Amino acid sequence: MRPTPVPLVTRAAAPRYASRYEPGQKYSPVPAPGVLYGDPMSRPLLFLDVDGPLNPYAAQRERRPAGYTTIRVALEPGRPLRVWLHPGHGRALLALGYDLCWATTWMDAANRWIAPVIGLPELPWVDFTGALFAERPDGVHWKTERIVAHAGGRPFAWVDDEQSPADEVFVAARHPAPALLRHVDPRLGLREPDLEALAEFAADLEA
Repeated sequence: MRPTPVPLVTRAAAPRYASRYEPGQKYSPVPAPGVLYGDPMSRPLLFLDVDGPLNPYAAQRERRPAGYTTIRVALEPGRPLRVWLHPGHGRALLALGYDLCWATTWMDAANRWIAPVIGLPELPWVDFTGALFAERPDGVHWKTERIVAHAGGRPFAWVDDEQSPADEVFVAARHPAPALLRHVDPRLGLREPDLEALAEFAADLEA
């Protein structure tokens, strides 16, 4: 049965957050009723990039997209990063029927800074240590090989803003199971058509 995408909440319905989110703040997201994370390994994986799909960093400067909240993150000493996040994304992603996994330069820091704000539990993450931003002569993205290895032959979807046809070719040649590479416009972030495409891919696996 095809999972029904959970609509994203509107800005008016979104909870209010402090302009600066700090770890340790009390925040208890409630998953959608009936949604369980970590079902048997027959479920497909969903690899999540942060910057682009969840943080539409390329949206018009200083104009936060509707429904999003702003946090400021100090990953390194210096000026904190401004990050736009949608509190409805976690619930919508959990309802899709995937096992979720971070596939982002944030790596494990996504569990500290991103997950609590959008309503996700702590997730596994792909370790990109030693591969970050490494250019390949074949044009394949530096994430792709690690993601395929992490999938271990399981069906997967991957949302990112930097995929190219070279990644499609690499995955088709190296990964034995179905895979969906879903490009997300970093000016817009993850939207309803993306969620619908992910739900359709998961449903087709069960057909």
